[in-house]
Amino acid sequence: MKLYNTASRRLETFKPINPAEVKIYTCGPTVYSMPHIGNFAAYVYWDLLIRVLRADGYGVKRVLNLTDVGHLSSDSDDGEDKLEKGARATGRTVWEVAEYFAGKFLEDYAKLELIQPEVIARATDYIAEDEALVELLREKGYTYETSDGVYFDTSKFTRYADFADLKLDQLRAGARVNFSSEKRNLADFAVWKFIRPGEKHDMRWEYLDRPGYPGWHLECSSIIHAELGETIDIHTGGVDHVPVHHTDEIAQSEAAFGVKLSNYWLHCKHLTVNGEKISKSLGNGYTLTDLAERGFSPFDFKMWVLQGHYQSERDFSLESLQGAKNRRLAWRNQIALAYQRTGDDGKETVDEILATLNDNLNSPAAFAIIDQVKGMSVEFWRQVDDLFGLGLMVDALQPNAEVMDLLNQREMARIAKDFARADQLRDQIFARGFRVLDTASGWVWQYVA
Repeated sequence: MKLYNTASRRLETFKPINPAEVKIYTCGPTVYSMPHIGNFAAYVYWDLLIRVLRADGYGVKRVLNLTDVGHLSSDSDDGEDKLEKGARATGRTVWEVAEYFAGKFLEDYAKLELIQPEVIARATDYIAEDEALVELLREKGYTYETSDGVYFDTSKFTRYADFADLKLDQLRAGARVNFSSEKRNLADFAVWKFIRPGEKHDMRWEYLDRPGYPGWHLECSSIIHAELGETIDIHTGGVDHVPVHHTDEIAQSEAAFGVKLSNYWLHCKHLTVNGEKISKSLGNGYTLTDLAERGFSPFDFKMWVLQGHYQSERDFSLESLQGAKNRRLAWRNQIALAYQRTGDDGKETVDEILATLNDNLNSPAAFAIIDQVKGMSVEFWRQVDDLFGLGLMVDALQPNAEVMDLLNQREMARIAKDFARADQLRDQIFARGFRVLDTASGWVWQYVA
């Protein structure tokens, strides 16, 4: 397997620390609003990563975090807390907001039939680990205290700019994080925030004799260390995490524990919708429910995502989603044919598909191979579905006894040249989700949608 490693900026051959247990961490969502398709595209890509690793014979232990503790609305150490904002918008407490939207995220995760991580880690369950990590950084001299928190001193971590290739001397005040006169360096970041008198912040914990809460980069380092140990194999996330979140995560983790945080870093690019950034004000943050109301299944969306490469820019539209739905239907009708005709086991083709996926998860090229196959067996398609998780076998149900009876009646009507009756039966079959196709070697049934 070859993967593009953000840390080295090149394609590398994957060499796990322990092939029996490849350790993977995925940055999860902040659960303050309904998850939309832009959120889920990343998890579809990382689901493919897990499926390919398993097909290659690796064991996997993956952790996904849920940020259910309030943090600020940008990469800044100031601003409005996302959960407080969500609470005000919904009339719930911050705790209720976190629980409600965490549930919605996990519901949609299941609808997409994404492989469940071995550990789903809620940030609020790791406050003690957060405090211990801050203590370790303080003891090692990497932090300093201001009136509003404990900050990591980036000047003391000499490799700080390397991961994102940052030009720290060119950063303007406010261009990356809000400038504070108490910060020693522009790139310094809070590992713990203090709650000032009169400040509304319902999620709070006592630490250093003051109420406060962890800096939003901290939880990932704490969770990784608690659940996966020190150096992990693969860390995944969105490309927007590179310049701040993952850079800060590396700094605090490696400063504290003295070892490399992750051997491989994979980052996906994000979606736009009809050429525009996803935002609430534009109303283009489609959810899976929104798509279902327009006649699309979660698997149609998953198909659309995997038609593109995780490192490519993607622009979503309902028209392009319809194209993905049509493609998936064509594959399902190949499965329908496989139920009715003897097919090839396709072992060589499966090997070719897997080899293509092992080239940096090249799902578009793998899909192009699948588009060309004809006359494959049900077992071939079952292996394809195991690789991509597109629900092909779930949806590929054979006609029940009622539909089969209608199909047989139609054939008898055609033999009797009662074409009006045959057409009537054809319409009844169609209404039940199937169509009949007459071929030189006899009729076959297909799926309508």
